[in-house]
Amino acid sequence: MGMTMTQKILAKAAGLDEVKAGQLIMAKLDLVLGNDITSPVAIKELDKMKVEGVFDKDKIALVPDHFAPNKDIKSAEHCKCVREFARRNEITNYFEMGDMGIEHALLPEKGLTVPGDVIIGADSHTCTYGALGAFSTGVGSTDMAAGMATGEAWFKVPSAIKFNLIGKPSKWVSGKDVILHIIGMIGVDGALYRSMEFTGPGVSELSLDDRFTIANMAIEAGGKNGIFPVDDKTVAYLKEHTKREYKVFEADADAEYDEEYTIDLSALRPTVSFPHLPENTHTIDEIKEMDPIKVDQVVIGSCTNGRIDDLRIAAKVLKGRHKTADMRLIVIPATQAVYMQAMEEGLIKTFIEAGAVVSTPTCGPCLGGYMGVLAKGERCISTTNRNFVGRMGHVESEVYLASPAVAAASAVTGKISCPCELGL
Repeated sequence: MGMTMTQKILAKAAGLDEVKAGQLIMAKLDLVLGNDITSPVAIKELDKMKVEGVFDKDKIALVPDHFAPNKDIKSAEHCKCVREFARRNEITNYFEMGDMGIEHALLPEKGLTVPGDVIIGADSHTCTYGALGAFSTGVGSTDMAAGMATGEAWFKVPSAIKFNLIGKPSKWVSGKDVILHIIGMIGVDGALYRSMEFTGPGVSELSLDDRFTIANMAIEAGGKNGIFPVDDKTVAYLKEHTKREYKVFEADADAEYDEEYTIDLSALRPTVSFPHLPENTHTIDEIKEMDPIKVDQVVIGSCTNGRIDDLRIAAKVLKGRHKTADMRLIVIPATQAVYMQAMEEGLIKTFIEAGAVVSTPTCGPCLGGYMGVLAKGERCISTTNRNFVGRMGHVESEVYLASPAVAAASAVTGKISCPCELGL
């Protein structure tokens, strides 16, 4: 029996000719990632291990993004810990405030993730880099520490689910709608410790930003990783962002999958995930039949939907319009480069004229950290990736997940809405 794309990458990293689902392996790592929440824990573990230095200062990336700029003394201490560790070990890829961004948008932009890589990060949304044909997955801080020390990590080789994408998305349907549809279909544990492998002619209809969004939320279906084939769009992105050499892997024709699904992108509708799980999805057509769902806050940003395409779509909806008076609109470009591009294109002006506040890159509100924490009884529609109880603030607040288009339209109407309701 042949191997899936993920299995081939892991076999290469383990120095084996082949691997099988369920097999335990030790794999060499191409990149180890940490942020300001998870890295301090890993650094303390390294101290306990009495490890001197790191396995490769060029293959570690440290990005303080969750509470940076520092929101309080504790977060300042965390960032200081990471900063001093990076200096002490001469970490090449340390991104301080002003040059930083939300980690999972920043690393591909900086050319640090390429096809065939094996990447671990002490953040669950590390699976984002599968959009470029890499195997990337989230791990705990202890595994991050071991990875920084040895350059290796152990894995149980995952089995896989195949998602055959066909058709072309209609207007206002994006990668966010695709992944919310899939999570609604299979559930938050539907891909538990399995590789979500996306293929088919519909892949070419998705932008790289769409693919980053889909791979980013593989974990919300329980997936070990999400991964896309390398095509012309991938190659064009890589030419723009990196000079690293890379190896492209393709699934064997006889690769074994636990399940296979065909998703007709042309049949999908803008989709919203209701509280308090990403699987609780409803299409915009179903929502129109409900009583209006008023919102107190809209957040457009995060590692899921803070890239330039996301901001362009949101600005297109908001252009010449203004948010509802009694609600808050927060826009967060994912990186400094995205922020600059948005300024040059006039998107930031559009957001401010629409009544938004525009923040420096940060994860902030996504995890209820700062820059948009919810009070008791408040409701937010957000382009982030999780809507668990208390995720963005008070345990009696509510979070709805949506695309930038739906989030922007909802800011204008004050209730969950589709851009089509604005005549767009």
